[in-house]
Amino acid sequence: MQSTIAAVQPMSRDFHARALLALDHLTKPVGSLGRLEELAAKYVAISQELPPVMPQPVILTLAADHGVAREGVSAYPSSVTAQMVLNFLNGGAAINVLARQVDAKIRVVDMGVETNLGTHSCLLVHKIGNGTNNFADGPAMSREQAMQSIEVGIGLAQDAYADGLRVIGLGEMGIGNTTASSAIAAVMMGQPVAGVTGKGTGVDGERLAKKIQVVEKSIQLNQPDANDPVDVLAKVGGFEIGGLVGLIVGGAACRIPVVLDGFISGAAMLLAKTLVPACQDYVIPSHCSAESGHRRILEYLGLHPLLDLDLRLGEGTGACLAIGLVQASLACLRDMATFDSAGVDGAETAVPGPV
Repeated sequence: MQSTIAAVQPMSRDFHARALLALDHLTKPVGSLGRLEELAAKYVAISQELPPVMPQPVILTLAADHGVAREGVSAYPSSVTAQMVLNFLNGGAAINVLARQVDAKIRVVDMGVETNLGTHSCLLVHKIGNGTNNFADGPAMSREQAMQSIEVGIGLAQDAYADGLRVIGLGEMGIGNTTASSAIAAVMMGQPVAGVTGKGTGVDGERLAKKIQVVEKSIQLNQPDANDPVDVLAKVGGFEIGGLVGLIVGGAACRIPVVLDGFISGAAMLLAKTLVPACQDYVIPSHCSAESGHRRILEYLGLHPLLDLDLRLGEGTGACLAIGLVQASLACLRDMATFDSAGVDGAETAVPGPV
């Protein structure tokens, strides 16, 4: 992990400037493609390729169970984690449908699902444990397990790079993981638990109040240290959240854009940025989730999402939609004519003179 952290450098400002200059020469008014232009320039600054090669994307959906689910904080039982993973593998989930729209590969990673999922060509098994401990009773995991989960994520990013995959979309699945993410968000941003805890899978009323109470109790019991993201992950996190942290850091070290998804990946980003501040240069915020804490995370990090569609599914669904925008931005940069090649007059330059 330390060598990967040391390898993360700020993205290239030179390539960013060169990309913006190239965009200015295309047959359109300067800046008229709005945030698509900044998206294309950011990709070029990360990849250091101009003109860019159209990247092959991958969605890495990390799955794990959470002991805190036993506190009744979710509308669904823990058994749904494994059942939904099998749905991913059989191609029947929203993430499968949306990934096909942008020609993204899907890799599902068992980081700590309670059930043995067997074998499948799209399943990678990096099981750290059969779910985390219930952090309402003590730490979710050991510090060693937290480190291991981050290192698994780093390895996944390195493998993606070695396989020629040049955009990573983050996804996750785990009943109870919005509870863990609320705890992480409250600790890392120093905000009241109620302000960053939402409905998750659809809880409301008494169950939402219980969820807030469980998070507050867990933070008080475990005393996670906001200055030590590994400690926070170990005390109130999840195996798949640690894997997402590793994907962000590993993607930055490999110069691969990492497209964030919703609330869970936002919580992972809080940890990753504290661990490696420069990694924020390499992330693309896809959307703002309907989960109440996500907007606060994005504002805290100074990230401006591309979409706001009231999504709250996870899996990598928002990341898939944003990858389509990345592809569109690069297609414009690569394939539009310039003023010179199209024989189109550029904007007139005002000549100073008497009025």
